[in-house]
Amino acid sequence: MNDSVGVIGLGIMGGAMAEALIEAGHAVTGYDVRSAARNRLAKAGGKPVSSARAVAAQADVIITALATVSSFDDVMARIAEVPRNARSPHRVVIETSTLPLEDKLRARKLLAAAGWAMLDCPISGTAVRMKQGAWTIFVSGSAAVAKRAKPVLAVFTRNAPYVGAFGNGTKMKFIANHFVAILNVAVGESLTFARAMGLDARAVWAQFAENPVIGTGVYKLRGKQMVERVYQPATMKVEVWQKDMQVIGDMARAVGCPTPLFSACAPVYNAAIAHGLAEHDTASVGEVLGEMAGIAMKSRARARSR
Repeated sequence: MNDSVGVIGLGIMGGAMAEALIEAGHAVTGYDVRSAARNRLAKAGGKPVSSARAVAAQADVIITALATVSSFDDVMARIAEVPRNARSPHRVVIETSTLPLEDKLRARKLLAAAGWAMLDCPISGTAVRMKQGAWTIFVSGSAAVAKRAKPVLAVFTRNAPYVGAFGNGTKMKFIANHFVAILNVAVGESLTFARAMGLDARAVWAQFAENPVIGTGVYKLRGKQMVERVYQPATMKVEVWQKDMQVIGDMARAVGCPTPLFSACAPVYNAAIAHGLAEHDTASVGEVLGEMAGIAMKSRARARSR
């Protein structure tokens, strides 16, 4: 693969990947519907273009990081408009979004007809965790194509296991996010319990964050946000997380798997939306649980950022 990489979807995750690629010496062409995101790419040293099709015309390797099925479908259609040619016989789309598997399978077929290989490579971790080298990228699809994509993925993490057939990556991500959804609410509940008993939540977090049993990554990252009560900038917005939870719930129902703990968490995230926290980090569920315990919720102005 050459040093040119395209990134479509320059939000929290896609923007972080684009910047990491630039720092690693890659020429990055990118597109996002938001002008502010394109401007950030230009400031970082990348080349913003006016459409997903323009990215496909200039890069043989494209990373997509998209929040909705509608944007995903549109981007895949635009990429497919740029057919294979003699100059670029091994073009690859590395798809990193958390979306329904049937949509990814449909896009894979569409891209294959235009000469693009597609890998299903969802990411477990936040943009902050990438900088710490703590991402896991679940790589699925053709083993040969995965091998070609490995140098690009290595820019983001050393932990990019090949998990087999196309779609296994999405299934692994569903498992990861299913567990994180539960852990996030569990951490909020635990720290709220501490506050309700009159303990200093910050001292409780400091005691347990490094505990080899309790101190999960979620406890460390989201627990810290909860004790500081600062939820912006978000590492994962509640409104985006709601989309992920819907997709995971749909899959669980499709395969007939009971998810009582996961289902019990949903109302807490719904309440965060109702309280105007859609743009805030998912750690803001701590505020919802605190209010349920009679602890005054932080005002919108103070909850945004310091």
